[in-house]
Amino acid sequence: MNKNALLAAALSLGTVTVALAEEAKSDWTITGNAGLFSDYRFRGYSQTGYKPAFQGGFDVAHASGFYVGNWNSNVESGLYRGASLEMDFYGGYKYALGPVTMDAGLLHYYYPSSKTDGSKQSKQTEIYLGAAYDIFTAKFSYGLTNFFGLGDGTSTNTKGNYYLDLGVAKDLGNGWGVNGHYGYQYVKNGKDVGLSSDNVSDYRVGVTKDLSGWVAGASLVATSKKGYFTTASGKEAGKTGLVLSLSKAF
Repeated sequence: MNKNALLAAALSLGTVTVALAEEAKSDWTITGNAGLFSDYRFRGYSQTGYKPAFQGGFDVAHASGFYVGNWNSNVESGLYRGASLEMDFYGGYKYALGPVTMDAGLLHYYYPSSKTDGSKQSKQTEIYLGAAYDIFTAKFSYGLTNFFGLGDGTSTNTKGNYYLDLGVAKDLGNGWGVNGHYGYQYVKNGKDVGLSSDNVSDYRVGVTKDLSGWVAGASLVATSKKGYFTTASGKEAGKTGLVLSLSKAF
């Protein structure tokens, strides 16, 4: 075989090798996110006493639709038995059902603490089923544990709590976007663990602007019962307020 033939064969082999490597790499994707928020609102209620939060996480996804991930945020330690950090661990499967993207999985909220008061650590484990179509999303989460520890150490069971999340997000072009959200929280036996009722709603409307990969946001958040949950100092945690953010996905 002459030199030109050998060179052509080598180039061909190299092209195949690169193509195979790219194909293998494309089966998996790893993405991350980080952001600074003026307040951490979880289902409408402040988790940081209306103070800033730094949040971030990562996702590992396979082309088949399976994924796992982790997300973290600072929280008020007085809310979660001495824990100042929330760590969420989740895994699930996304699949197409006609024009609808379905999403089913398991999510565990973990709050590491020294448990100096001798009590159990706060936690919540949920299974969820979500659907996305065009600009609309819907997600139903069902609690397998006592609702973030409510009822622990008593005969009252708050397992079977659930949350319905309905959302809409519209890209307006030129980096601008608008979004809206409605949430409905049900806490089984909520009144027996000191809550004013077994259910509460939250609302959000917001606007975003992409700034060369950084996304600035402003959202107006409100709840149907401002004092349904309180901050660590006992203040109403669901007051209507503006949440500002700056985040980036990578």
